[in-house]
Amino acid sequence: MAIIETQPGRAVLRAAIAGNPNSGKTSLFNALTGANLKVGNYPGVTVERREGRVRCNGGDMTVVDLPGTYSLTAHSADEVVARTVLIHERPDVVVDVVDASNLERNLYLVTQLMEMELPLVIALNMIDVARRRGLIIDAEKMSAILGVPVTETIGNRGRGITDLVNVCRGVARQPERVTVRRVTYGHGVDEEVDALTAVVAGDPGLAARYPPRWVAIKLIEKDEEIVAAVRRHARNAGAIERSATESINAIERHFDELAEEVVAEARYGFASGVIRECVTHQDLSRRRMTDRIDAVVCHRLLGPLILASVVYALFLAVFKIADEWRWVFGRSPTGVVDAIFAWLATASMGIERTSPMVHSLWTDGIIGGVGGIMSFVPLIVVMFAFICVLEDTGYMARVAFVLDRALKVFGLQGKSIIAMVVSGGLGGGGCAVPGVMATRVLADREDRLVTMLVAPLMNCGAKLPVYLMLVAAFFPRAQARVMFLLWILSWALALCSAWIIRRFVVRGEPTPFVMELPTYHVPTLRGVWRHTWNRTWMFVKKAGTLILATSVLLWAAMYFPQLDATAHDARIAALQTGSDGAGSPTTEGQAATRTVDTSDAERDLTRKRRAAQLRHSLAGRAGSALEGASRWAGFDWRDNIALIGGFAAKEVVVGTLGVAYALGDVDPGESESLPDRLAADAAWSPLKAFAMMVFVMIYAPCITVQIMTWRESGHWKWPLFSVGYTVGLAFVLAVAIYQIGMAAGWGA
Repeated sequence: MAIIETQPGRAVLRAAIAGNPNSGKTSLFNALTGANLKVGNYPGVTVERREGRVRCNGGDMTVVDLPGTYSLTAHSADEVVARTVLIHERPDVVVDVVDASNLERNLYLVTQLMEMELPLVIALNMIDVARRRGLIIDAEKMSAILGVPVTETIGNRGRGITDLVNVCRGVARQPERVTVRRVTYGHGVDEEVDALTAVVAGDPGLAARYPPRWVAIKLIEKDEEIVAAVRRHARNAGAIERSATESINAIERHFDELAEEVVAEARYGFASGVIRECVTHQDLSRRRMTDRIDAVVCHRLLGPLILASVVYALFLAVFKIADEWRWVFGRSPTGVVDAIFAWLATASMGIERTSPMVHSLWTDGIIGGVGGIMSFVPLIVVMFAFICVLEDTGYMARVAFVLDRALKVFGLQGKSIIAMVVSGGLGGGGCAVPGVMATRVLADREDRLVTMLVAPLMNCGAKLPVYLMLVAAFFPRAQARVMFLLWILSWALALCSAWIIRRFVVRGEPTPFVMELPTYHVPTLRGVWRHTWNRTWMFVKKAGTLILATSVLLWAAMYFPQLDATAHDARIAALQTGSDGAGSPTTEGQAATRTVDTSDAERDLTRKRRAAQLRHSLAGRAGSALEGASRWAGFDWRDNIALIGGFAAKEVVVGTLGVAYALGDVDPGESESLPDRLAADAAWSPLKAFAMMVFVMIYAPCITVQIMTWRESGHWKWPLFSVGYTVGLAFVLAVAIYQIGMAAGWGA
């Protein structure tokens, strides 16, 4: 790990935000910096360091948002990240965000930060929740006991932020004014810690890099990272390791327990002492509302039923609000977006004759591709808003608790639920990229691998446009039920895949997991709007960059090389030679009929020419080459083109279908929306649409997910395996659905 030296007197101060998951750490970071970062009530959301700038009088301050972690013992990847930043970058001040309503659990991390001898400030966050639970906390007394400043904050409402910034600036400018109290572990442990500290302090190669007492404590805890650091940097590593072994043996003989357990118990004892001195209870007999709700929501039998009901209600509300109710200028929100893009297509008709290629690029490539995606933005906005409400209330953690038992049966570790939910396990709106990153909270490598291989099977936000388009086209009266079925199917496939992978590919037993259930919160309108807007904007940006670029490239592949139109028309004319002889006399009525017939014939000829051009193109040839296999699942060559585009990003499937089917239009001004076009196409049916949705659900995680899987697993074989097994599984299931459905007579 690179060492970044602290620069005394640097103009921009650096603060690090540390804290337990669910302590409101990211909300506080947002309030400080104004950043729109994801806030969730379950561990693992913040898995990377993120930076923001606090602008205040007297100079700016850079704030680093560390991964949420319960300790700094380096059992998981995010603990290592947090500890690395604190030890090697040595920020000017560390803000430990403490959940005031769960003070004893949060103080365990406080003790570890105190051991690191860093300039420390405690943000006593969610103080309003603590008061509602009848807890009165004496912040001044706590500050005196710990030897660090303690400020009260309410991060999600932006309260106490100014005081916190002022305290941080004061500590960063004059760290000598803060005297952090030394954590004591009892007579038998303190003697060994002091003796080992003296040995570490006497080694200049080690003492110059780390606080000696902290190294001594970590050696007694048998911290592998610190043992490795001693071997790398100490001039006399052997002597230090021998001294550490002697201290560990002495402690274990004295207490008849493992040394690391003795140290951990001492930290909890220290935290309990602080609680006794600083916290009083107003009403011990009052049962918390959270406990009452959890007695029902987390019930062994009622919990899964409530979860299923919540997800079904979510889908029902999404379609009603965004697609069915006509509450925006007499149209539904989806109808408004469709009308805008239909107008844009019509407005370009004037350049069709003068610049046919530019016209095709605009109407077929851009409007047909990006427009097909953007028409589903209203549905996605409503979906994101509902997901944000569920996250902010605290229900997402209950989802993890309810599903934890099922995960264990299928060989997944309890914390795997984090990655699954982040990837879209609550029905949609998630993303497998942060889902794969969230596997860092898993301590065991095998658990991480299995989870990152099955998390992309969840219904992420990228798959939603495909589902919404096909459901609107073929299941207009059962939209919520079909989406609910897809949700159930995604979980069933993920769990079954995990069971197989755990037994035949990545073997081993899942490690135990302790779940924390945070207090319920009332979501704020500002918070829900901010998170919904951020996610929607990310989706729109993706549509305007990656999806636009992919749509244009696919349009080019579907437009070039150009077909010889003259030769094509001659072949069609030869096949359509009429039987009425040349020079036959015609009446006036026959002439009029011939004019109409000629017009229809011209339109038919144009349509055939455009269809032949599409099939003659590079993309058409690729799609046709795959048609021999894909026809077993009901997919023709145009569908294959769209599925090829989906390897880059699943949203591209809708855009590419829009391009492929738009290239068959004769009059763009009369073109239908993509769902209407597919519903009217004789090659499509509800059976084929369902097979397509299942295929899209499973096959090939997008390029970004594959890159992230490679980074997190450390080897290219795992993303390659992920692509291979998902494409194979998707094809087998799509073929089974289509062939069984056809045999049962459901293909009409």
